Amino acid sequence: MTNYIIRRLLLVPVLLFGVTVLIFAMLQFLTPVERSALYVRDVPKNDRAVEGIIKKYGLDKPLYQQYWTWLVGKVDPTNHKREGGILFGDFGYSRTGSTPVMNLIKTRFPNTLDLTVWAVLPVLLVGIWLGVQAAVHQNGIIDQAARIFSIVGTSFPTFVFGLLVLMIFYVKLDWFPPGRVSDWANIVVYGAKFHHYTTLLTFDSLLNGRIDIFWDVMRHMLLPILTLSYISWATFVRVTRSSMLETLRMEYVTTARAKGLRERDVINKHARPNAMISVVTLAGFQIIGLLGGVVITETVFNYPGIGQAAANAAAQLDVVTVLGFAIFNGLILIVTNLVVDVMYAVIDPRVRLS
Repeated sequence: MTNYIIRRLLLVPVLLFGVTVLIFAMLQFLTPVERSALYVRDVPKNDRAVEGIIKKYGLDKPLYQQYWTWLVGKVDPTNHKREGGILFGDFGYSRTGSTPVMNLIKTRFPNTLDLTVWAVLPVLLVGIWLGVQAAVHQNGIIDQAARIFSIVGTSFPTFVFGLLVLMIFYVKLDWFPPGRVSDWANIVVYGAKFHHYTTLLTFDSLLNGRIDIFWDVMRHMLLPILTLSYISWATFVRVTRSSMLETLRMEYVTTARAKGLRERDVINKHARPNAMISVVTLAGFQIIGLLGGVVITETVFNYPGIGQAAANAAAQLDVVTVLGFAIFNGLILIVTNLVVDVMYAVIDPRVRLS
């Protein structure tokens, strides 16, 4: 188990190197003048200022030197201050956010993480449970209902379902508003007496003993959670059902039943754990998508997460911000895949011994 995890950890630097090379290659489609925007906040006033930036950061030098400067930045000899360098968290300046890209990520990512935490729980619990029940009661009422549920959910575009629930629960019923928090809660959250322990509003409101703010935050998140959960449930039910049906036909399951074990024990102790391998893979990709920012959902519900910020940057051709988010999403992808690999080893001993 330990050796397996160490081998996976050793691959992380290689993958990170690949991600940075790929994104740096994308930067080469821009001219040196356009790439100089990585290092300045305001548009240079004349061509001489632009040429100075290009010379200072070596944007006219060979590619390997440009790549190294992009990674580690450049130390100003006058004040010994480092400028640039993605390895030091400097992804450039966001024109759309009017702040460095890293500050924009620090501001927006906790909102997306908060949404992810509360969306993943119902997706996993309901999706896996319903998929298992559909397989166990194959061709029964539960199975037929799960199939219809899955087909409808898979066929529904995310933005259509999001607009539908927004129209019903906000426009018609005025139960669950879009956005992040109400104005009154926003004043309290950013007041002096409210302590930010985790940067996640739902958890911080509970830690501050403010149940009213917790409920206000959840009211704003319930519709995005419902939208993400329903679309994901459809996929989880289908994959879990298929994997469970295949597992139930295995010889070891037949042997367990022949030994006289209770059906509940056969399902829970023998069949379901082995059917979870493909489900773990799917769960990993779902979490990657959520953490990377669900662009459509956050845009529909005006939720200030990282996906909405990326969409705004792309719409306004803010290349620096888009590439910064791409690097951040690549890091999320690598870390999540590492966690999924470790989960494989926990669930399946054959992987652990390979």
